[in-house]
Amino acid sequence: MTTSPPPGPAPTVTRRPPAARELWRALSGRVARLLAGAHQTWRRSLQLRVVTITLVTSSLLVGGFAYLIADKITNILLENAETDVRLRLSSGSDYAAKQFSLFSQAQEAQLQDTIDGTVNYLAGGDPQQTSGVVVAITADNYTGIIEPRFSPDVDVRPLISRELRATVADGNIASQIRTGRLTGDTTKYLVYGSPVPTRFGQVELYYLVPLTRQDATATDARATVVATGAALVLLLGLLAALVTRLVVTPVRVAARTAQRLSAGLLDQRMVVNGEDDLALLAASFNQMATNLQRQILRLEEMSRLQRRFTSDVSHELRTPLTTVRMAADLIFAEREEFEPAVARSAELLQAELDRFEELLTDLLEISRFDAGFAMLDAEPTDLVPVVHRVADRLAGLAERVGVTIDLDLPDAPVIAEVDPRRVERVLRNLVGNAVEHGEGKPVRITLGQDRAAVAVTVRDHGVGLKPGEEKLVFNRFWRADPSRARQTGGTGLGLSISLEDARLHGGWLEAWGSPGQGAQFRLTLPARAGDRLTTSPLRLVPADATLPFGGPRAGGLLAIGPGPGGALAIGPAAGAEDRAEVGS
Repeated sequence: MTTSPPPGPAPTVTRRPPAARELWRALSGRVARLLAGAHQTWRRSLQLRVVTITLVTSSLLVGGFAYLIADKITNILLENAETDVRLRLSSGSDYAAKQFSLFSQAQEAQLQDTIDGTVNYLAGGDPQQTSGVVVAITADNYTGIIEPRFSPDVDVRPLISRELRATVADGNIASQIRTGRLTGDTTKYLVYGSPVPTRFGQVELYYLVPLTRQDATATDARATVVATGAALVLLLGLLAALVTRLVVTPVRVAARTAQRLSAGLLDQRMVVNGEDDLALLAASFNQMATNLQRQILRLEEMSRLQRRFTSDVSHELRTPLTTVRMAADLIFAEREEFEPAVARSAELLQAELDRFEELLTDLLEISRFDAGFAMLDAEPTDLVPVVHRVADRLAGLAERVGVTIDLDLPDAPVIAEVDPRRVERVLRNLVGNAVEHGEGKPVRITLGQDRAAVAVTVRDHGVGLKPGEEKLVFNRFWRADPSRARQTGGTGLGLSISLEDARLHGGWLEAWGSPGQGAQFRLTLPARAGDRLTTSPLRLVPADATLPFGGPRAGGLLAIGPGPGGALAIGPAAGAEDRAEVGS
């Protein structure tokens, strides 16, 4: 029987308390917001970037120069101190050698007194001697016979290193900088040693000069250089801020004025001060704004006259058209009694009069849209019967060209607050175009809805749209192939009027197409009148569409709908996700 070993102690897991986690999350979020705000401010403010770059660059330059200057001052002070010590050491060595030249033996009784007197004289007898200097004479070769002497009476041997004594013992002048405490405070000393040759052997003479004054001078110099550098950097920063403000302020004023001009406030102008380059910029900007205002007003007047001319001509043509219609109806009714050629002419006259009357109706509708007189008569409407009506009315045309119309409609009613007359006209135009360009292949109408919107797609498998044509399909009187004969005898204004109807509802009218794969149009309307669209219940790109190299969903997309402020927005549609962000 196999027994399992007893379980060991469970591993200790350190978990952060909920309060700590909440605090950490709050701090992280605040730091992230601060960083994001700083990054946004950095990107938006040209003045901030210029001042920051100036401060950083000037700080580096001034800091480098300050370091070089402070180092140079320190070296000069140290060199002066070394020169002074070397001079005194040379004269002191000569004096000591003369004093010791009288003795030939280290055991002579007066030698030690002479050493004491020499040390005292070198330490205090020189009128140029600096306070705090310590003079020492030693002779290690005669330890026990010649005792070391220091003046003042302090032990300086901890400041005289072995390396320094070995160098001096070899007959060389040597120096070191040592830090130690001789008189109570820790002080930096410049230690110089020199051999003093005598007849009884070599004596070593040392000068220990405190560098307190030099350190204080170097510290003051560094502080002065740093303060001057900081003041210079601040001055450069203020100067950069002032200069950039002088340049950026007119640019900001120009940007705000341009924004007001783009918003339609054509009387906005910049203030011109002086005769410099910025004044020239302001004057040129004002001249440009004046020319634009003049040109826009002229174009608006021309557009108004054109709309009025179209409306007037359309209205004026109503009367002669009515008279001609009456005469043509009479001739058409009696065509059986005419010769075949005359009867055919009567039929052609009747067909062209129908097309002419339809063109006049479309022109009047376009003129109402242009003049801003089109009104939306929205009411709760079930779109399923509307789609059925459109399909039934175009069934004869579809049968004549060999196209079948397939309907993909939900079983439940699709209710939306729309103008049924306008929606039916839009669908009639879309389905009529799909039948005309379907190349005998089926046309599919799909209706969908969600909580916020309803959508209708019309899919054909005909010639499709070439790249770039989805931007032109809604233009007035535009035709993809001018040589192609119309089956429906349309006026060329159907899609333009459909676009205006969609805009009047606050909806989108979008197109997708690809050569050889057909086209699909999507009408998206808000479920409640006045709501703002964000998405569409149906895809714009068909699921069966493929890229030229086998990828899914090829072709161009165009989203057309009301943009901000009601302006028309035209641009690429939502893409693979079918989120029509253009105009949303």
